[in-house]
Amino acid sequence: MAKIMPFHGLLPVPEKAAEVAAVPYDVVNSQEAAELAKGNSLSFLHVSRPEIDMEPGINLYDDSVYAKAAENFKKLCDEAPLKIDADEHLYIYRQIMGDHIQTGILGAASAEDYKNNIIKKHEKTRQDKEDDRTRHVMTLRSHTGPAFLTYEDSDEINSLVEKLSQDAPLFDFTAEDGIQHTLWRVDAEKSKKLSGMFAEVPYLYIADGHHRSAAAARTQAECTPQNPDHTGVEDYNFFLAVTFPASQLKVLPYNRAVKTLNGLTAEHLIEKVSENFTVTSTDNPEPQKSGEFCMYLAGKWYLVVPKFDVNALGVIERLDVSVLQDNILAPMLGIDDPRTSKGIDFVGGIRGIGELEKLVDGGTHGVAFSMFPTSVKQLMDIADADAIMPPKSTWFEPKLRDGVVCHNF
Repeated sequence: MAKIMPFHGLLPVPEKAAEVAAVPYDVVNSQEAAELAKGNSLSFLHVSRPEIDMEPGINLYDDSVYAKAAENFKKLCDEAPLKIDADEHLYIYRQIMGDHIQTGILGAASAEDYKNNIIKKHEKTRQDKEDDRTRHVMTLRSHTGPAFLTYEDSDEINSLVEKLSQDAPLFDFTAEDGIQHTLWRVDAEKSKKLSGMFAEVPYLYIADGHHRSAAAARTQAECTPQNPDHTGVEDYNFFLAVTFPASQLKVLPYNRAVKTLNGLTAEHLIEKVSENFTVTSTDNPEPQKSGEFCMYLAGKWYLVVPKFDVNALGVIERLDVSVLQDNILAPMLGIDDPRTSKGIDFVGGIRGIGELEKLVDGGTHGVAFSMFPTSVKQLMDIADADAIMPPKSTWFEPKLRDGVVCHNF
């Protein structure tokens, strides 16, 4: 059964939480991080993207970058300050984005659960990104960015979380992007009770944070032989995670923009697509249901619907992104491997349809595709089958903030 454990959280003092909390390291590049942290010495981006305080163009994997992260982390702990809770706690973490509300449990997930597939995966990880996160965690001796997990709803857990979130929060702030972040500290006794309820939860699923989770397992593997008295309950056996009930998650589409038409004219591409799909002009650039997608080509939007029975396909092959890849992107547009092809760009749904139109109208791309979001159930079905989703299949919003709570070991 799944484990979400109380731990000694490292937190900013409430009045500084808004200044410390920062977007995840992997949703911004160095330039964007520097701009976001400009004028704010307490931004956690100085820890998660320490190159912003170094010579421009430095190799992001240089030893000095990790040393700078540790230096900045110590400085932040002193100046914010960040303080460690005396007792072990779970925390309730709520995010509000427009009319969407999601309330999760922030706690320590088990590296053993990750290795034993109790925490289930649906993506492949890249060695270089695993190496980077592992080294960052080991250098700081802290998990500073939470993995984003989900689980099948439990009425018992939902009820207790709702009750606990009626208390006065530890802190509550709205970030510059308009997303509200609220954190409650659960007292030690109720933390144990809430943690115990996860004995009835068979699996957790990674929604976002595969590299953080993989790095946590590697961290445990590195720390274990260094401790001759290893018991399995040490802090290095656990990592920072926020887990949400599946019903509350908001998945946005991950759209596609292809740079060229692979030698085809717009008319010829429509002809080829029409062999296996119904193609009709539309004024609505967003598909309304799974099993269809929209195509932007030569200044016009088209609704594209398969003529074949998608439900007869396998659990991966029936995904909208797979139908597009297998029937149009690969055979017609030459995108044989979307993981490595330089001919395709992936555009997160948070950037809107306008970004797709901009790319095509600007001439940098030949055609773009607007997708219907992959569902959480599809994600779980694929993870349960021990299968791997196609790259860039899901985009979860809102994103968790780094620095809200850290987990030292």
